Amino acid sequence: MPAALPYWRLSSFYFFYFCLLGGTAPFLALYFSHLGFSSARIGELVAIPMLMRCVAPNLWGWLGDRSGKRLQIVRFGALCTAVCFAGIFLGHSYTWLALVMAGHAFFWHAVLPQFEVITLAHLGERTASYSRIRLWGSIGFICTVVGLGWLFDKVSLDAYPWALLVIMLGIIGASWWVPNAQPTWHHEHATAGGFLAQLRQPGVVAFYLCVCLMQLSHGPYYTFITIHLEKLGYSRGLIGGLWALGVVAEVVLFLVMPRLLARFSLRQVLAASFLLAALRWLLLGNLAQHLGVLLFAQLLHAATFGSFHAAAIHFVQRTFQARQQGQGQALYAALAGTGGALGALYSGYSWASLGPAWTFAIASLAALAAAAIIATRLKEERT
Repeated sequence: MPAALPYWRLSSFYFFYFCLLGGTAPFLALYFSHLGFSSARIGELVAIPMLMRCVAPNLWGWLGDRSGKRLQIVRFGALCTAVCFAGIFLGHSYTWLALVMAGHAFFWHAVLPQFEVITLAHLGERTASYSRIRLWGSIGFICTVVGLGWLFDKVSLDAYPWALLVIMLGIIGASWWVPNAQPTWHHEHATAGGFLAQLRQPGVVAFYLCVCLMQLSHGPYYTFITIHLEKLGYSRGLIGGLWALGVVAEVVLFLVMPRLLARFSLRQVLAASFLLAALRWLLLGNLAQHLGVLLFAQLLHAATFGSFHAAAIHFVQRTFQARQQGQGQALYAALAGTGGALGALYSGYSWASLGPAWTFAIASLAALAAAAIIATRLKEERT
């Protein structure tokens, strides 16, 4: 008889973890702008945590596989995330803030991959329950973007670091509430060809290039959309609601994704995601002053993140053998981080010199290039 599932303990961790993401994605650049940094410096500071995503998961993942002490890594990473971030209260120089961003992100990105393994170990054969647990992450994100948007309409952004630190304390508490679990490893026969051989399959390198391009195209959105909308006259409360709308659309898409993948091939889903991303960036860069257009653009988050991410995970699972799944997922995370960092950097440099319209136009071109690569280089296969 399987052990009772610690549903609320696991869910609470996802809730607080994605609360932190909801606090950083829409408001971090706004806080740096509040401190008086230029768009170029803001782009660099936002890029640093994304660069840590290229390094930290692989290093901490290796340590977790090697030691088996995943829960200890989660707790240590959660604690060090808060300690490093608390350095933000000691100074606001560019160099110091860059160190704070690098330090807290290095430990923050250690946490989730290890916790995913713990969650799946608790679930065992009950993998269908995973979506009900992970859903609380989306709820946490929505609560934070709405709540902080409302808060910063009432009080100064000087309160921003304190709000994030409270969330980090929630992550620490949730990590100590979760019971440990170890995955059950089954012996597998070695298969012909290693990771590099599988990487050389037709279309695989093209797919990973498109992962990088997709995240690069998100650079202006994740770095400057809150600042952009505020300058267009939208309140911070409404901006938080618009961020939440995108996540709601993403959640709905995840619920119908199995039916989409049953009807359309991965190539079709990925190509459609890139084309809709290109449209979304053009709308945000040129017509965001019209609320109706802005609402439609936010609903397109269902494609630019939801369908793209779900299809990409399916592609990695389909492409790599069991022993190489971890490396395939790690490469996906690393290239997503690389693309995100490059997107934050280019948008930081182009925002002041070229303006929002051209910055988002470059993002649209990156998404169009990815659509063309997927359409011509990926094999037509259904899942």
